[in-house]
Amino acid sequence: MFDFLIRTFVKDYKNKDDEKVRECYGKFSGAVGIATNVLLFVIKIIAGVVFHSIAITADAINNLSDSGSAVVTLVGFKLAGKPADEEHPYGHARIEYLSGLIVSFVILIVGFQLIQNSIDKILNPQEADFNMLTFGVLILSILIKIWQCLFYKKVGKIIGSSTISATAADSLNDVFATSAVLLGLLITYFTGFNLDGYLGVIVAVFIMVTGVRLIVETSNPLLGMAPSEELVDEIYEKIMSYDGILGIHDLHVHNYGPNRRFASVHCEVAAEQDIMVSHDIIDNIERDFLADNGIHLVIHLDPIVTSDERTNKLKEQVKALIRNISPQIGMHDFRVVWGPTHANLIFDINVSFDFPMSDAQLMQRISDEVSKLDPSYYVVLTVDHDYVPMEKIR
Repeated sequence: MFDFLIRTFVKDYKNKDDEKVRECYGKFSGAVGIATNVLLFVIKIIAGVVFHSIAITADAINNLSDSGSAVVTLVGFKLAGKPADEEHPYGHARIEYLSGLIVSFVILIVGFQLIQNSIDKILNPQEADFNMLTFGVLILSILIKIWQCLFYKKVGKIIGSSTISATAADSLNDVFATSAVLLGLLITYFTGFNLDGYLGVIVAVFIMVTGVRLIVETSNPLLGMAPSEELVDEIYEKIMSYDGILGIHDLHVHNYGPNRRFASVHCEVAAEQDIMVSHDIIDNIERDFLADNGIHLVIHLDPIVTSDERTNKLKEQVKALIRNISPQIGMHDFRVVWGPTHANLIFDINVSFDFPMSDAQLMQRISDEVSKLDPSYYVVLTVDHDYVPMEKIR
């Protein structure tokens, strides 16, 4: 059924990486959410009023808030699809993350309100009419919410949307909330013990925990996240497949929204190679990445002297002593300025953000080890904190 709906309402649905198609997926999800949640609100508010059930009425208000979340999703995808302009040269795709954050806060607020209502029910229990029609309304609501959850999960997975995934989690929360209302009414009807409020507290705590988790997950892309290991491997392997590239380092990837990635990297090439040849290589790499991977890549050219045997030998010695300090340290951009009384060894090292030594401690340790090779060696060192695996930098 999901596939039929997608084929019917999402034009060119197979081309999911296209920004316009992705926008259609998002707007269709928002429209589905508005329609189904408004339907549930109308059914439940009528049942709650007719049968004097505060629990069902509160659940109806919850569905109305879900309609508001669906509107946020729909508008968010619409705004995220706007092209770049003078004020936003990288586009508006991050608005999708903002809409996901709003949905997450709505989930948290609903959970807080449900706790308040549940505590009020514990302190002031009220009798509610229960019959097969009430039972049928709640069962129908649960089934529709399960359908919603599965629908959102499928669409969220297809286009990789944290916003729609958050909405799927919200729908699942509603399944638990409505189930708690139903269970409370059944227990009250058959035993006389009114547990509706207590079950509501449990469900509300679960909803609030989910809301906090989703706030963290939807905030991370806005703060700026390191790229996945798979993406780093993909970028590294593709660049290294070009003849003339000796190594890469200082890779940085910026995400300005789904399918809006910008990256910069330093590529090492032989200094002896004609500069026009090297420039042509990096031009081809940048062009290919945009065409094949949708990544706007900017490459800084680093010439490396490969024909000086004395420098090459010293480079291997320095790499060995750095490896002895820690195998988690990478080295790049090594060069030597030879002088009559001393030599300056200029290079960069890469360490992870959680490396156990401070930058100052590490620089001093490396300088001490290099001086053991020859007291006339002076180290000019830069410490980089990078997310490229160290084994790739070496």
